[in-house]
Amino acid sequence: MSDWRPTGDAKALRARARLFETIREFFSERGVLEVDTPLLSQFGVTDPNIELFTVALPNEKRFLQSSPEYAMKRLLASGVGDIYQLGKAFRRGESGARHNPEFTLLEWYRTDTSHHELIREVADLVAKVLPVSSWQVWSYAALFAEILNLDVFTASTETLRRKVEEEGISIDGPLSRLDHLDLLMTHSVEPRIASWGLVFVIDFLPEQAALARLTTRGENTVAARFEAYYGGLELANGYWEEAQAEVLSARFADDNAKRGLRGQEEISADTRLLNALEADFPDCSGVALGFGRLLMLTLGQSSIAEVMPFGWDRA
Repeated sequence: MSDWRPTGDAKALRARARLFETIREFFSERGVLEVDTPLLSQFGVTDPNIELFTVALPNEKRFLQSSPEYAMKRLLASGVGDIYQLGKAFRRGESGARHNPEFTLLEWYRTDTSHHELIREVADLVAKVLPVSSWQVWSYAALFAEILNLDVFTASTETLRRKVEEEGISIDGPLSRLDHLDLLMTHSVEPRIASWGLVFVIDFLPEQAALARLTTRGENTVAARFEAYYGGLELANGYWEEAQAEVLSARFADDNAKRGLRGQEEISADTRLLNALEADFPDCSGVALGFGRLLMLTLGQSSIAEVMPFGWDRA
């Protein structure tokens, strides 16, 4: 039996250690404070696309954090200033070549900074370990128009369904408009930008805002967020953060309505986060970057298990 052995070899583990050092040096040089928030919390995210691990205790249930986002925002509201966290996160059911249910996430926040300004810092960090001399910025709408000849603002669900079929993507059961767009992004757009180097996608649809604020671009309302891709692999997801508690409370309610329709457990809104937003939440932008994915690209590996000591199947 050899399943006691690590999934990442010694070369990968040494590179992993070096990347930890590189990231910490990057933020130390920029005066960004490292923090470590709790992994087990009384609250979890409501996003219906994320399934949480829970831990049953004698008198309560706690959630293993899918990201440190909520706790870090509570620190921001306390006035701590620019912060970053490099640690473990957990998402049940996300397993495959690019996913491991337990994974390492880098997340950081910059006060008085827009998401456009944060894009430059993400590029600076990526350029520390990957061959990046320049990068491209595409709006979500422009990218779909360029690659799939689709207008994401006006395309009906039926139009998107036909495009999914034309692209040879198999689907099982009825899908929403956003589900179709997500499939086209992962199966059609991402592979076609694989040779474009570092690509930032901005100005997502309002329905894709998550915890980002909304802004306007011409006649359209868009979500002030970005995603970063390298080699067609999604590396990072950033927001110009929504600071109004009532706006996020309404989005959490919408999330739970969707969870109910899907037969998922409803998750109580994090009242401590909402109270922190009402207290003194600064104007800021934040981004989460997949540490394992960055390391995969650095080493030219195709599986995240190959860049960690023990992948999910051997943990």
